[in-house]
Amino acid sequence: MNKVNPSIKHESINWERLETLVRETIPGIPSDPMRITKFSEGYSNHTYLLSFGNWESVLRRPPFGEIPAKAHDIKREYSILSRLHNVYPLAPKPYLYIDDPAIMERHFYLMEKKQGVVINQSIPEIYGSSELIGPSISNSIINSLVELQQVDYKKVNLMDIGKPEGFLERQVHSWIKRYRLVKTDEIAGVAELEAWLLKNMPTTADTTIVHNDFKLNNLVLDPIDPGVIKGVLDWEMATIGDPMSDIGALLSYWGEASDPDMGISVVTNQPGFFSRRELAERYARVSGRDITDIEYYVAFSFYKLAIILQQLYYRWKKGETDDARFSVMNIPIANLFDLADLTRRKKIL
Repeated sequence: MNKVNPSIKHESINWERLETLVRETIPGIPSDPMRITKFSEGYSNHTYLLSFGNWESVLRRPPFGEIPAKAHDIKREYSILSRLHNVYPLAPKPYLYIDDPAIMERHFYLMEKKQGVVINQSIPEIYGSSELIGPSISNSIINSLVELQQVDYKKVNLMDIGKPEGFLERQVHSWIKRYRLVKTDEIAGVAELEAWLLKNMPTTADTTIVHNDFKLNNLVLDPIDPGVIKGVLDWEMATIGDPMSDIGALLSYWGEASDPDMGISVVTNQPGFFSRRELAERYARVSGRDITDIEYYVAFSFYKLAIILQQLYYRWKKGETDDARFSVMNIPIANLFDLADLTRRKKIL
């Protein structure tokens, strides 16, 4: 009999049937009963840890309830990993994809559990001080990003996951439109920022796989040596496009000590971690790319992050959620728009 964490017993998943399927499909599963622990939930895909003794795997599925059309495409994510894992081993190996209403009302897939540590809100004590680990993590995160961008997506038949032509233009117009749909308060300078983003769009020099959410807390680090990256998680938004968009996003999430509240967890603001400028220069050296337009990509990434928070704030303001955390989102939203404006004026990097 499998054992389900009490906090998820209410969820309408036929765990017994799932266990039978896993044992029948994947060879070498220990005889120990299956144990289920929930990793995450919310507006993103739901993630569970399935354990059979010392054998572990991760189950990914869309959220419960109604979801927008084409959102949370688990099959696409599974397909990407199926082709990418062999050439970029930091991507988890997928085991199986299932669309069976007898198990659950949504499709789902299982993948390997990357063993290691994810740094989110604080540095684990086992790693020691930020001065000790900051430089090695800073170097390794750039190395792992560049390694991904060096994958020949045509050779591994990943051309179908995105449309590289016009990638950046579509992104900018899409996010501006998205902001219009969830706008609540008038914030000074946003209109000027948007006009600048539309007018100063760089020409894309080349196209690569774009993770679209490449940041520190999506990396699994070695439990002994945090400078060794064991895995890269969350591939649901991966596409083909401008590689500079990934370094821009990484830098926007890479907080510094002088930053205002950005509404996200930040550990890179501690001594030892590279500054944004140092990280960008490291990227330029390792990738060989020209980062002349780096301010544009970072400004746009701050803008996108502001809108991600704005979507949550909009739901609270419209009474669609009573989560008190969202009631003060207007503060980091304004700060992020300001950071985007300062970046375009070359005052951040």
